[in-house]
Amino acid sequence: MPRRLREFDCRPRSDCLPGSRRTLPRWPQPGSLAAATIFCILGAGCSSFRPPDPSIEFTHVPASGQGNPDQLERIEGRVSGAQTGHHIVLFALAGVWWVQPLANQPFTAIQPDSTWKSWTHPGSAYAALLVDVRYRPPATVTILPEKGGPVLAVARVDGVKARLSSKMLDFSGYQWEARQTASDRSGSRNFHDPSNAWVDPGGSLHLRIARHQDHWTSAEVKLTRSLGYGSYRFVVHDISLLEPAAVLSFFTWDDFAPPREMDIEIGRWGEPDDKNAQYVIQPHFVPANTVRFSAPEGTLSHWMIWEPGRVSFRTFRGSSSGMNGVPLAAHDFTSGVPSPGNEMVRMNLYVYDNHRTPLHHDSEVVIEKFEFRP
Repeated sequence: MPRRLREFDCRPRSDCLPGSRRTLPRWPQPGSLAAATIFCILGAGCSSFRPPDPSIEFTHVPASGQGNPDQLERIEGRVSGAQTGHHIVLFALAGVWWVQPLANQPFTAIQPDSTWKSWTHPGSAYAALLVDVRYRPPATVTILPEKGGPVLAVARVDGVKARLSSKMLDFSGYQWEARQTASDRSGSRNFHDPSNAWVDPGGSLHLRIARHQDHWTSAEVKLTRSLGYGSYRFVVHDISLLEPAAVLSFFTWDDFAPPREMDIEIGRWGEPDDKNAQYVIQPHFVPANTVRFSAPEGTLSHWMIWEPGRVSFRTFRGSSSGMNGVPLAAHDFTSGVPSPGNEMVRMNLYVYDNHRTPLHHDSEVVIEKFEFRP
């Protein structure tokens, strides 16, 4: 004789008592919509089940900034009500809302524990959208999208009004600030650690790439004031042992547009067979704005002579303070040369993310001297 199923009576209250003539149905799998419906019937008097609306919260907000394209800050949060196929799209406000971290990388993944984390360029405010697969993020918007259609939730927050304490270095008679925020130099995301830059007892500046947990940390220092037109000299010790993915750069950069960038760069950008140095005025994608050459082993002096409408680059062997003899490399640019503004000299050693030839070991360079002559 088959076993009789337990009977119950569903009443409009939070308990269901035995005695009705209905039989208990087969219990559904946990987590399914049917399970939620049964729980609703048993616990809420047979009312219909309605999941809560999706929502977003920020758990880490970057400092307020002015839209520096060379700086990245960490941003994190969590969502509720997200489903498979949903993503976060981030924006930073700098005049208009810019999609983050890059226009060609607009989607931030949601982790199994409902958290999300990414990087953003500085802005006065930040926004996060929870979207489904129908959403196509624009590079910029003047007004944030509202909730509706493919946009399932919107959250906005102002940047934190705080500034990190700076590490200052005294090198070659100038004050330099060590970078501690991330950047996307040359399109590669880099994490900077101020401890990777220091001055030894002999007065030389050391820049290092070091491994930290699951990622590399780079080094960068910048002058605390603009110098303008004049001659700039950088004396660097042997760079011949740098791996192809490590790049040493001496350059000018203005945090306020235009960037006024001019570069002396030592590196192969992950290509072992390429020449290992170049002179550049930006934008680099103009063919005439980049001149590559081979920098040999040993101590080298790199010069940048900046004049109205002209910038001349020279590289010599040794650390002589003069430009005597035949240079190893030389080039003059007379088109697209910037005029002075708020640019400051920077020096950095960073990792170029080339998946075919990744970095394998820590790297270090020694810069013996920096010199400026008006």
